[in-house]
Amino acid sequence: MVEFLPGDFNHTETKDNHIAVCFDLQEEKMSWTAADAVDYKGFPADKSRTGGWVSAALILGIEICERLSTMGIAVNLVTYLVGTMHLPSSTSANIVTDFAGTSFLLCLLGGFLADSFLGRYRTIAIFASIQTLGIVALAVSVKLPQLRPPHCDITAANNNCKQANEFQMGFLYLALYMIALGIGGLKSSVSGFGTDQFDDKDDIEKAQMAYFFNRFFFFISTGTLTAVTVLVYIQDQVDRSLAYGICSISMFIAILVFFSGTKRYRYKKSTGSPIVQIFQVIVAAVRKRKMPLPFDVALLYENYPEASRIGHTDQFRVDTHPVQFSVSFLDKAAIVAEEDFERNAPAGSLPNPWKLCSVTRVEEVKMMVKLLPIWATTIMFWTAYAQMLTFSVEQASTMERSIGKFQIPAGSLTVFFVLAILITLAVNDRLIMPVWKKWKGQPGFTNLQRIAIGLVQSTLGMAAAALTEKKRLSVAKGMKTMSTGALPISVYWLIPQFFLVGSGEAFIYTGQLDFFITQSPKGMKTMSTGLFLSTLALGFFVSSFLVSIVRRFTGSKDGQGWLGDNINYGRLDCFYGLLSVLSVINFVAYLVCARWYKPRKPTIPSNGSSAEDKC
Repeated sequence: MVEFLPGDFNHTETKDNHIAVCFDLQEEKMSWTAADAVDYKGFPADKSRTGGWVSAALILGIEICERLSTMGIAVNLVTYLVGTMHLPSSTSANIVTDFAGTSFLLCLLGGFLADSFLGRYRTIAIFASIQTLGIVALAVSVKLPQLRPPHCDITAANNNCKQANEFQMGFLYLALYMIALGIGGLKSSVSGFGTDQFDDKDDIEKAQMAYFFNRFFFFISTGTLTAVTVLVYIQDQVDRSLAYGICSISMFIAILVFFSGTKRYRYKKSTGSPIVQIFQVIVAAVRKRKMPLPFDVALLYENYPEASRIGHTDQFRVDTHPVQFSVSFLDKAAIVAEEDFERNAPAGSLPNPWKLCSVTRVEEVKMMVKLLPIWATTIMFWTAYAQMLTFSVEQASTMERSIGKFQIPAGSLTVFFVLAILITLAVNDRLIMPVWKKWKGQPGFTNLQRIAIGLVQSTLGMAAAALTEKKRLSVAKGMKTMSTGALPISVYWLIPQFFLVGSGEAFIYTGQLDFFITQSPKGMKTMSTGLFLSTLALGFFVSSFLVSIVRRFTGSKDGQGWLGDNINYGRLDCFYGLLSVLSVINFVAYLVCARWYKPRKPTIPSNGSSAEDKC
């Protein structure tokens, strides 16, 4: 029989109370710190001193200046190339689309560097500085007379305007692609670093994060509006170098403001690049391509905790025999072989990921591959979009743009993009979604439906552009001379094409972003965002390719053809018609891919999976 001494119960109770107090203090301390985040010294981030709206606002400041600079340069660059550098319209259009496409494509490089080496803070700081230097170089390029050809009236019928030489174009290219490099690195990290300032495990901060996305989009729209109105006006009516100087100064101030929040920011450690993880699966599968798969998939390698595992699927099967069996090539990356583990490796060490990958990692790659058909069929929208920044602006430059004594800058017509986006979002939110919810019982269009609507509107936009251009050309041919001055046709004829494509962007942009984020693996959200942005890049590159092909097959030695050196002598309406036909074909292909695609269903925990849910 065990005998207790007097005071034992009090001692035990005191000890238990002490342990309970320690746990309470630890939980309270955890509530003070943000999950998975550290401060600038590397300690757990204190919520009262780091992150939140103050930090997010400092990051939004650099985003609005980036958008101001980027759009201020892109929307009016074609008029500079044609009017000042004396380049053909098709060549000028390709320079603009190549510049825009490279900017978005470099987002993949920026994301890779941020995830693997630099982190988001350093990536923003470095690439924002590169973009600022590029804008300064562009301002110098347009200011110094040695860096542009002699002034000449490019609209004259028999002009002998001298084109920019190789040195002048080389300096211009250097400035533009420095800016493109800066845009790519900055855009890949700024939204992610902004969301890092909110703790998604805190209900209050999670709600604030949703508002951050809305304000992020608002700041983008604000920057775009300022660019296509104020900056474009300064470029056309005052001095182009002054406008670029304003861009560079605003970027410099934004960088200083960004640095001022260094002690307030929350930083998250990088978990490695998804691009590397995808290549690891491919390399491991190629190495084991001759090895047979086990009959039981449970024998494949898996090291993820059961709660975060992705079950094996039979996606992307390669049938080696029509009856007996089928194999998945990527599954071979998870076949366990003796050489996958080091002989003298300590117990519990992980295998070389370039030789052996888990089933979950393989399934993540399968999920990304499954997105590719939808990804490919959305590129055509951005090809149509590219025309709004190039040929549509050049159309506007030849049309009547006067309101009394004030003349609207040709590049400012892109303001209808922003208006179309804002009107479409408001109508969709206040009118379409409530009606759709009552009719279908759903909160709104699915992401695939929104993409489809955007593709239809871009197709209609190209058809409207073809009809408008046919009308403009008939006016041009009816004039006795087409040498100088604006054509007697209002620039407002261009509004339908701007509005249709702009409204389509409101649907397809949100639809694509929603699709790629929700249908991708949790660990590859950055990669899926980069995949989305790559459709913009490829859309601009496809535009450049089509322009080159059309010019080659329809052009003549005297600079005429569908895309003539002077659009008044060309057949731009035929080019728009070609884009309309290609858009229809692409839309049919999209419908096939959308019907084939089976959306990923959210994982719903079982009734007994969480003790907290029962309490």
